Amino acid sequence: MTDAFFTLYQGLEREGPGEAADVAWVADLLNLPADARICDAGCGSGADVPALLMAAPQGRVTAVDSHKPFIDELLVRVDADPRVTAYAGSMAKLKGPFDLIWSAGALYFLGVEKGLKSWRPALAKGGAVAFSEPCFFTDTPRDAARAFWDGYQTTDQAGIGARVRAAGYQTLATRRISDAAWQAYCRPLQARIDALRPGADRELSAVLDASQAEIDTQKRVGDETGYLMSVVRPA
Repeated sequence: MTDAFFTLYQGLEREGPGEAADVAWVADLLNLPADARICDAGCGSGADVPALLMAAPQGRVTAVDSHKPFIDELLVRVDADPRVTAYAGSMAKLKGPFDLIWSAGALYFLGVEKGLKSWRPALAKGGAVAFSEPCFFTDTPRDAARAFWDGYQTTDQAGIGARVRAAGYQTLATRRISDAAWQAYCRPLQARIDALRPGADRELSAVLDASQAEIDTQKRVGDETGYLMSVVRPA
């Protein structure tokens, strides 16, 4: 992650789309116990940690991200809450047991099949994984929708399900990440881009341009592509 990228995202609540309602939906679906052990894999600066704590108020959340400055921001966000452990490290090497592994927009760094296989030993008996993955919502996405994911091997809901099965899991339920969740990410990001434009150097300007293109394209292709949240469990 470049210094310019962190300059853009430093202090923002989110590094990707999401909302507390996504966490609540997963918790209700799984009948998550109040003392659940949860891992937020690829946590960023911890936008979902408060909702995870709300879902399991007597539980614990272990948050991991490869970028230490995000972990530093997360620790400030949770204000030394004893229920939260956060560290910079690889989300491919989780040590459980966890009743829920939550990963919002981050599993694609490992790949669905590889990531789910690597996480299986970290799941407690009966444990589940909830992850959001780039997804096409139409059989005929436009070129702009395909380009939105910058070369990532994006597929549709059936394709994601096939990757889940190949990893030895079963899908319990799916849910699209909502327009409101995208706005919770895009609106503050747009404000930050506008604030940083004056005086931005070449490196930062390139990052701002890329993020502006992401926002603009998402508005045009949001009906064709976005994130699909899947809740899965070892078969």
